[in-house]
This record gives sequence, C-alpha cells and structure tokens, in this order.
Amino acid sequence: MRPRTPLALLGAAVLVLVGPPLLTTGSGTETGTQIPGLRFMVPNTPGGGYDITARTAAKNAEDAGLTHNIEVFNLPGAGGTVGLSRLVSEHGNGKLAMSMGLGVVGAVRSNHAPKTLADTTPVARLTEEQDVVVVAKDSPYKTIDELIGAWKENPGKVPVGGGSSPGGPDHLAPMLMARAAGIAPKQVNYIPFDGGGELLASILGNKVGFGVSGVGEYLDQIKAGELRLLAVTGPERVPGLDAPTLREAGYDVNFTNWRGIVAPPGLTDAERDQLVALAEGLHDSDEWRASMKQNGWDDAFLTGEEFGDFLDAEDKRVVSVLKELGL
Repeated sequence: MRPRTPLALLGAAVLVLVGPPLLTTGSGTETGTQIPGLRFMVPNTPGGGYDITARTAAKNAEDAGLTHNIEVFNLPGAGGTVGLSRLVSEHGNGKLAMSMGLGVVGAVRSNHAPKTLADTTPVARLTEEQDVVVVAKDSPYKTIDELIGAWKENPGKVPVGGGSSPGGPDHLAPMLMARAAGIAPKQVNYIPFDGGGELLASILGNKVGFGVSGVGEYLDQIKAGELRLLAVTGPERVPGLDAPTLREAGYDVNFTNWRGIVAPPGLTDAERDQLVALAEGLHDSDEWRASMKQNGWDDAFLTGEEFGDFLDAEDKRVVSVLKELGL
C-alpha cells in the first residue's frame, strides 16, 4: 500500500471534487437518500481525520448508490470552528453537512467560539478510533519507554504535535499520557496543527519529538515504515499493528476519539430525516464496512437526538478533563 502524503491526498481531493459521477447499480430512491447538490464540508486541511472520513463516506455512499455527486470541500481554521461558524450561518440548508468529531468539541471551548455544536442539527456519530503515538523512522526513540523517559527528563525539549486544538483528542491524549507518566500537564510543550495532514510533515521532519493522531490517518505511513509506531491509546492493540497499548506499557491511559456528521440549524423534519437516512444507508453498506476495517475504525453509530445528547455529554466531559488536568 502506498503511503499517503499531503500532496497525494490533495490530488485525491481534487479528483473527488472534479471527477465524473460514479456508476452504481442502486438509485437511492427506495430509501429516500438521494440529495441532489449535497455538499460535505471538512473543517480542516486535506489529509486529516475529518477529511479522510468525509471523502471515504462520500465515495462509499456513491458506490452504494445511495446518492450521487457529493461535493467535498475544505474550510480549515481555528480547529474546526471556522467551518462550524459557516455551517451555522447556513440556516435551513438541507444540502450541507459537516464532518466533525471530538476535536471540534474541544476547539469550541479553547477558542471561546461564538457558535457551538448545540447550534447545529445532529445527524450521526459514525466511528470511534484509537490515537497512535508515532515518531519518524529515524527518531532516536525506539520504544514508548525510551520516549517517555526523555520526555520526563525535560518535557519542554520534547514537543508533542497533535492535529487538534487544545481540548481536542490529539491534545487530551498526550496530556493524559503525561499525567500517567508523572509529568505535570502544564509542563507539556504541545504544538497544535490544523489536522493530521499538517502534522505529518513536522513528524517526518523531526520538528516535533513525537506526534499523536488517529490510527486511520497514519496507517499507510506506519505500514510503509515512514513512521515508527510506539503505542496506541485505546483499550486493546490494533489488529495488524505491532505496538502495545499504553496500559500494557505501564501507563494508565485509555483514550479513544470519534467522528460524526452535523448539519445546519433550521432544517425541516423531512430534510433532517433524509440526512439521517443517508447516514443509515452508509452505515449498513458493504462499502463502508470495508472502509472501516481498512482504516482501523470501530463502529460507533448513533443518530439524531441520541447523537445530540452525546454531543452535550462530550462537551461537559472536555470541560471536566481540562479542569482535572489543570488546563
């Protein structure tokens, strides 16, 4: 499998935007999932988790015949809150949706954003995945213990990069790692990037001591040997990857990220139900199941009001964790 690079991902993005409609056998009319002119916003740069999720979902939905000609576009900035503000301003637009996740929840808090996820129409939570702790292939750190040993000795000189703003998953995971290792979270030199695509170049160039991001974002680079995987943050090892969990390595951390879809406020019941039906059709498709397996994503499907309640609970959790860590 060829490694993803920012340039290759950007090329793929262009193909998604300008390529011809995919030929499918289904029409989507039976399930009411056809939404002509549907646009899918990615609130960070090409190559990040939201971007990969959105483009994978769009292609799978088209391949499954659920709908056609989904336009995926990027509107990065401020950890996803620029895109969120745009989404909320599109009141009543049933042909727009946004890829998002825990990172946007955190960015709303850390950036004191005027618009929040409570202002959106929840559609669906799609996936859950572990974060990975990675270094460049020529990094001096061969194991998680070597990395954390150097980190403890001088936290400021071992910067950690993440693809989310403070309060997002790539920030919370290393902060929890630090606490488990006996490092005061306030001593951590965390460098935020606007998505995993931007972060990748800094890891490969040893501009940061290590990086933390979603497994699906860097799976190709890990398998190609460009990145060295030191540990995963979740409760179990990732199948096919040779790396311990942080708990196995002796650090009491169990952390996972999730991603989903929201839409503008002010939709009619019919518009909201159609977007939910499209998400349900995607979730049930063979194409999506294959993509989840390929990207190391776990199924975490939740729709409508239940997803809305989950978003509210996640906001409270982020605030609680940041307070607990003294951040």
